Amino acid sequence: MEALVTGLVILLFIFFFLGVGTWVFAGLFMVSIAGLMVIAGFPEARIGAIVSKILYRSANSWELAAIPMFVWMGEIVFRTDISERLFRGLAPLVDRIPGGLLHTNVAGCTLFAAVSGSSAATTATVGKITTTELNSRGYDRSLALGSLAGAGSLGLLIPPSIVMIIYGLLAEVSIAQLFAAGILPGLLVSGLYTGYIALRCIADPGLAPPTGERFGWLGRLKAAGDLLPVLVLIVLVLGSIYSGIATPSEAAAVGCAATIVLTLLMRQLTWRIFVDSLMGAVRVSCMVCSILVAAAFLSTAMGYLHVPQNIAAAITRLDLGPYGLIVVLAAFYILLGLFLDGISITVMSLPITLPLIVQAGFDPVWFGVFLVVMVELGQVTPPVGFNLFVLQGLTGRPIGEVARAAVPFFMLMCLAAAILTAFPDIALWLPTVLFRSG
Repeated sequence: MEALVTGLVILLFIFFFLGVGTWVFAGLFMVSIAGLMVIAGFPEARIGAIVSKILYRSANSWELAAIPMFVWMGEIVFRTDISERLFRGLAPLVDRIPGGLLHTNVAGCTLFAAVSGSSAATTATVGKITTTELNSRGYDRSLALGSLAGAGSLGLLIPPSIVMIIYGLLAEVSIAQLFAAGILPGLLVSGLYTGYIALRCIADPGLAPPTGERFGWLGRLKAAGDLLPVLVLIVLVLGSIYSGIATPSEAAAVGCAATIVLTLLMRQLTWRIFVDSLMGAVRVSCMVCSILVAAAFLSTAMGYLHVPQNIAAAITRLDLGPYGLIVVLAAFYILLGLFLDGISITVMSLPITLPLIVQAGFDPVWFGVFLVVMVELGQVTPPVGFNLFVLQGLTGRPIGEVARAAVPFFMLMCLAAAILTAFPDIALWLPTVLFRSG
């Protein structure tokens, strides 16, 4: 039995290293079907029923609606001069920081994460804007890809976050407190990325070519006007969410509509740009959503095989101390992140892991943030690292190259998890202040 499981894992990695979205989609399905047939002994009719049910349920998930809307929003921005305005506006803010415009990956993802709630949507939208610009300006490709893969995962940590909503419902924890708890850890991860980029570029200045520009306060103030279109979009999307007018998925439509209206007012939107952006959004969204659907089937197959439940149950038998438990759970979630999407990880493991965490004396709100950081790690690890596939689809670079570029940012996220464990008040301070009366 162990040999069969090992063979399926090897097969999955073979499909992954082929580096093409279609092969990844096919590989996830083939491995899932083989596992159900060979290991679980399911008949073909039952597997067919499972596949049809998963395909319909996953493809019709309301949460997925945010992805094509935000991707289309990014496609329109990419094809108008708003992307150039973004760089002109951010350039004065990062011109004195080693690494220059590489920091726009981190800053852009941090800002966009506050309106998307989706890692894939954040990576696709910001990546559509920044990858071409950074490449044309001669920035190091590996550092650009890695920073974008890592920073794109902030879409899960900085509120609104779909995974946090699911965790709050399952753990019976206030979603508002979870959202508040994710803000400072999100800024912590963003700061670690920024610091790493700066240190790398200090050690090797060739990674980021000098811009040759230095801005005074007047120049910075003038350039800030170029950020106005992006800030308007952020305010509109955030305002629709936090005012209660729209859900995150509905806010995606608000942002897309606002982008169309804004570019019309700026006389940037032509019929050609409208059609091209729509077709580009269809291509990227199909790539992202097809992998999401295939991953959902893999998650279901692993659930039938009881893989996550068996691993989590084994942890309960180790009789560990509080911090030993956290280390083991971190390794457990990193392992699950290799094969499962964040929602599946949360739903499958939480009924077993949450009681262990509460019994060990950890705050459930803090654990929600810790769990999201663990899920973020899965976004940049093969073979089911969604951010890696999004970037592979956007840039055409081999998936192995993208995965290698993301390794330093994976390690930085692990460091962030360790810091959060050592200093839990980073996550708990803001909820305590905002909800002190509760």
